[in-house]
Parts: sequence; structure tokens; C-alpha cells
Amino acid sequence: MLIIFILACFLILLDQLSKNFIVNHFSLGESKEVIANFFSISSHRNRGAAWGILQDSRLFFLVVTIIFVAILTYYLLKQKNSLSAFDKGTFALIYGGAIGNFIDRLTRHEVVDFLDFRIFGYDFPIFNLADCFICVGVFFLLYKIYKEDEK
Repeated sequence: MLIIFILACFLILLDQLSKNFIVNHFSLGESKEVIANFFSISSHRNRGAAWGILQDSRLFFLVVTIIFVAILTYYLLKQKNSLSAFDKGTFALIYGGAIGNFIDRLTRHEVVDFLDFRIFGYDFPIFNLADCFICVGVFFLLYKIYKEDEK
């Protein structure tokens, strides 16, 4: 169980350091192309959730995150003896991402986004490392559920 929290703290640190770098070195709206027509670093702020939904719902997201983290913690404590290394990594990713964006909402009143991709001509919504951690963690969780259903 301790390893989940240590990994999550490392991920939170990476997320917060990356966001602080963007805030301190980029003006809001500034963008620097890294790979032509594919990837840019763009300083953006989001007062909502994915794709900008539920703008200015800060209190809602703070409360939902607290409830989610509490439920996840309870589940992990109940399952602590049966978690595989894969499970621990998966839950650390989800924890790290959720808490990383929670810290932004709590301290900045908005989430700092900066990863800007254009994929096959589609300008994907700008996101951050915490969003990556959550998405990868949820993907791994769904993969595990799928594999267990096959058994």
C-alpha cells in the first residue's frame, strides 16, 4: 500500500513541477512548436474538466475528487493484500493524476494545461501530465477488468 502512495507522490511532483515551469516560463496563450504540425507546448488554463466541460465548477470538482480519493483509499485498504504490482502502478497513476489536478483547482482555481497535439489534422484539446496519468491508469484498469472477464 505504501508503494502506491510513494509512486503517486512522485507523479504529483512531476505534474506540479511541469505546471510550475509552464506558469513561470510561458505567458498565458503562448505556444512553442516542438514537432511541426504535431506537438506544441501551449500555456492554457482550464476552469472545467476534460474538453472544457463544466466550466467554473471548481467546488464541484474539489468535492468529487475528495469523495473519489476517499473511496479509492478505502478500496485499496480493503484489497491491500491482494494487489499485484500492476494494480499498484495503475492506482498510483490514477491517484497521482487526480491529486495533481486537485492541487491546481485548490491553489490556482484552475488547471494548468500545456500539452498540445494535432493528430491527423485534429487539434486535440490541450492537457497536462495529470490528465495523462489518469487516462493511462484508467486504460490499465479497464484492461485488467477485460482480462479478468475473459477468465
